[in-house]
Amino acid sequence: MDKTERAAALLRRGFTLEYITLAWNVVGIVVLAIAAISARSVALAGFGLDSLIEIGASTVVVWELSGTGEDRRRRALKLIGVGFAGLAVYLLVQSTWVLVACYHPRHSPLGIGWTAVTAAVMFALAAGKARAGAALDNPVLKTEGRVTLIDGLLAAAVLLGLALNTAVGWWWADPAAGYVLVYYAVREVREIFSADH
Repeated sequence: MDKTERAAALLRRGFTLEYITLAWNVVGIVVLAIAAISARSVALAGFGLDSLIEIGASTVVVWELSGTGEDRRRRALKLIGVGFAGLAVYLLVQSTWVLVACYHPRHSPLGIGWTAVTAAVMFALAAGKARAGAALDNPVLKTEGRVTLIDGLLAAAVLLGLALNTAVGWWWADPAAGYVLVYYAVREVREIFSADH
C-alpha cells in the first residue's frame, strides 16, 4: 500500500470512527432521556444534553475531514460553544436546586447500564481517533479524540453518582455528578472562544 492509499484508508477510518460516535450519541439521547425522566436524575439529563452537543462536535469533524472551509468550521465551533454554555447554566441551576431542596432521585438501572457501556465505547473510540489523527497529522481529529475521551470520563463520573445513589443512598451524588459536567462545559466554552481570538 503506497502513501496515498494509506492516507485514504486512514481518512476512511476517521470518518468511520466519527459516524460510530454520531450513531452512539443519537441512540444515547433517547436512552438517557428515558432514564433521566424515570429516575428524575439531573446527571442523566445533563449527560443527555452533552450527547447532543457531542453530535455537533462530531459533525464539525466530518465537515473538516470532507475538506470544507475554515469559516464554516469556525461558525460550527461557536454554536457548540453556545450549546456548552447553555448546558453549564442548566446544570448549575438544576444541581443547586436539587441540593437545596434535598431532592432524592430514584434509582436508575438503565442509566447505570448505559453509562457503563458508554464509558467503555468512548474510551475505545478515543483511542482509535488519537491513532488515526496522529497518523493523518490531523489536529481536528486528534482534538475531537480528546473530547471523546472526556466524554468517556464524564460517563464514568455520572455512573459513579448513580451507583453511589443506588448502593448507599447518597442522593447528593447525582447533582454532584451534574457539577462535574458543569466544570467540563465551562472549560469547553473557554477553550472554544479563547481559540477564536
